[in-house]
Amino acid sequence: MLSVPSTSRKVELMDAYEGYPETCLAASDPDAGNYKMKYTKYHALGNDYLVIPFPEFENDLDKRRIQLICHRHYGVGSDGILMGPLRSETCDFGLRIFNPDGSEAEKSGNGLRIFARYLRDKGLIKTQPFTVDTLGGAVSCEVSPDGKNVIVEMGIVSFDSTKIPVAGSPREVLKERMDIEGRIFEYCAATVGNPHCVVFCEKPTSDIAKRFGPMIETEPRFPNRTNVQFMEVIDSDTIRIEIWERGAGYTLASGSSSTAAAAVAYKLGFCGSKVIVHMPGGDIGVSFSPDFTATIEGPVVRVCSGVIDGEMFAKQAFEPRLPPDTG
Repeated sequence: MLSVPSTSRKVELMDAYEGYPETCLAASDPDAGNYKMKYTKYHALGNDYLVIPFPEFENDLDKRRIQLICHRHYGVGSDGILMGPLRSETCDFGLRIFNPDGSEAEKSGNGLRIFARYLRDKGLIKTQPFTVDTLGGAVSCEVSPDGKNVIVEMGIVSFDSTKIPVAGSPREVLKERMDIEGRIFEYCAATVGNPHCVVFCEKPTSDIAKRFGPMIETEPRFPNRTNVQFMEVIDSDTIRIEIWERGAGYTLASGSSSTAAAAVAYKLGFCGSKVIVHMPGGDIGVSFSPDFTATIEGPVVRVCSGVIDGEMFAKQAFEPRLPPDTG
């Protein structure tokens, strides 16, 4: 099992799941011929996640298996894995979020909207709104009666370099510059529980995001790496972004990326407190209170439910085809 970073709060099983066995058959067990891992797949504007129930498969998700499950050709394929529900000391539910590279994410706006829909579909929601605990902080969620629209209050957006974090003296990271392969980019940085770099771009394209996104993600000024958005301001109500996600790569849509980009547009006076964010996967609405508490709203679609066969985890089936494990 992947360990939770020491800075996070401890999460335990929900009461509803205490009847489950404490350990499960490991996928690598030579006797795992009948092994099955259950999942439910959803997408939010093309940003797709698999929800894997906790604790049933808690011990079966290590870094390499996460990489394989998320692989578009050798696994089920997804932009990440949501493991829950967990028990939280402060919220109604707890959630862990894993990127396709096996790293753990602090927060995901679309992942949270998908998880909220999953809880609704499983009949686990007793009252609305309800709260979910993540490594990046608590959020409030509300699901429409038909389940197709989900609202998440993401928390307060901060531009403080010590919170994002960004290297250098303490400051608000606004309209700074960086040189990437001889091209000068103007950017702002923000956190909504996870780090973001919003780059100003007159005509953002997927090619720009794919070329420069990986280099900005790993630029030394971002000690925890960063999500990257290439943003164009359309008018006082609308922006457009292309997204490179930390640990996931090029992405059709992102709730936290939408939040960060809209917050920058609002902070600098380009847009008002309600912003429509255009992304390749579709549009999401972001609104802000005066203290920069952000709320996102958009659709969620249930794609399918299924089981992963233990054969997929056999070392000879995937080891030569995945990138080397760098730790």
